[in-house]
Amino acid sequence: MKKVIAIAALSFVGIAAKAQVASTATQTVNLNLSNAIELTFTGSGTATGAAVNLAFNTVNDYANGVTSSAQELKVRSNKKFGVTVKTNNANFSYTGSTTPAPVMPVAGVLALKVSANATGGAIASPFSASAYNDLSATAANLLTNCNNGGNQTFSVMYEATPGFAYPAGTYTTDVVYTATQL
Repeated sequence: MKKVIAIAALSFVGIAAKAQVASTATQTVNLNLSNAIELTFTGSGTATGAAVNLAFNTVNDYANGVTSSAQELKVRSNKKFGVTVKTNNANFSYTGSTTPAPVMPVAGVLALKVSANATGGAIASPFSASAYNDLSATAANLLTNCNNGGNQTFSVMYEATPGFAYPAGTYTTDVVYTATQL
């Protein structure tokens, strides 16, 4: 005796796939960028650096001059830039007991060298990384063609060589750095 197995096939006809309905919206976002530049001292995080005190305590200090430690500055700029340097006056201001007050010129006494340069730019002549160059009240290019970026740093060191011509007291000048976009 044979068994017959019947297989029934079912078909689903007439069931359609459900269509998806969508809607879109578009919005334009504009970034309105302005040129921006900032120059700060890394030690203070502000545009005003800590006072640099150069003490002349021995005859050798007067004969050979005194140098500062490195002073680091940081530029943040969205364009290439340059940096100039000058002093706020041609002469140091004097605080002390000598009358009349002695007049010490900045030029020939206070000099600067660039001890480190991570700006991607060039140190402008006559400044250098190996020798000190006199400062004056006239702005001079210090760094040129520096790269834009958020952490462009450079360091400077000062050297003072007043010689033996000036009496005791405190001689002060401000050194002014200006970063300008190209």
